[in-house]
Formats: sequence, structure tokens, C-alpha cells
Amino acid sequence: MNETTRVADEMVVSLDYTLRLDDEQIIDTSQGREPLEFIQGQGHIIPGLERELYGMGVGDRKQVTVSAAEGYGERDEERMQLVSRDAFGPGTEIQTGMGVQMQDPQSGHVYQGTITEISDNNVLIDFNHPLAGETLHFDVTIAGLRPATEDELEHGHVHGPHGH
Repeated sequence: MNETTRVADEMVVSLDYTLRLDDEQIIDTSQGREPLEFIQGQGHIIPGLERELYGMGVGDRKQVTVSAAEGYGERDEERMQLVSRDAFGPGTEIQTGMGVQMQDPQSGHVYQGTITEISDNNVLIDFNHPLAGETLHFDVTIAGLRPATEDELEHGHVHGPHGH
């Protein structure tokens, strides 16, 4: 690979990253794990971060701040849903902070939510992304770059050495 290779659409990017919130709390990091691999320009990562990677080369490091709107979205109170406690079935152990999945009977789409409040008859579930409304602070380093194969472009994802 020549030295002039840069992040561009249809490149497979290997990204080392650490994600912090405003309070400096580390939310996610690739440290101690394999770098995150994705095809640039396909929307596999949040838009605000993807846009900032264009033109970077292997070994380049950058700090990127992504607003909530370009990250996981602003918090939407409409996405708070009150569900009857009966919906969980008798004997189901439920507690606040617990993750739940609900399926939309019409579309079949599965939504991830978090239980935020439990009363005698109802359970309040938050279907916002856990990082909605947060400003995200990424520390990123390009660990590797290569053109995506035809096969990867056709399938829309990276085929790693482990045959994903």
C-alpha cells in the first residue's frame, strides 16, 4: 500500500478509537481489542464521525467532537412509552435500567429500550438510544486502510479474517 492512501468512500477503515462524554467518562474504546472495521461512506458509523475521517491516512490521529444531532440524535420525549406491567407476563423479573426489546406488530421492527420507571400497574420504557442527546468526544487513529473488495461492497460490510 502506498503512503498516499487516504480515507475515502469504499475504503475499508480500521479505526482505533476511544469515546468519551462531556464528563470525560469513557463509554467505549477499542483499546485491548481489535480496531473497528467498516466500509467508509456506507453509514456504518455515525455521520458526524464518518465525515471527519475523510482524507486521514494510516497512523493519523484526530480528536473529533460530534454533536447529538450528528451522533445518536437528540432525546425525543415521544420515545418514552408507558406499557402495562401485564405486558411482561406473570413472574417476569423487571427492574429499572434493564434493557428490553419490543416488537412492532405492524412492521415487525424490534425496538431496544431501557426500563426507567416501574409503578404498580405500569412500566415506563425509554426507546431513545442510550447516547441520544449526548455530545460525543472521539479520539481516533487510523490503524489500517485498504480498498473494499467487490464482495464486501456487494454485501455492504467487511469480511474479516474470521469470515464474518
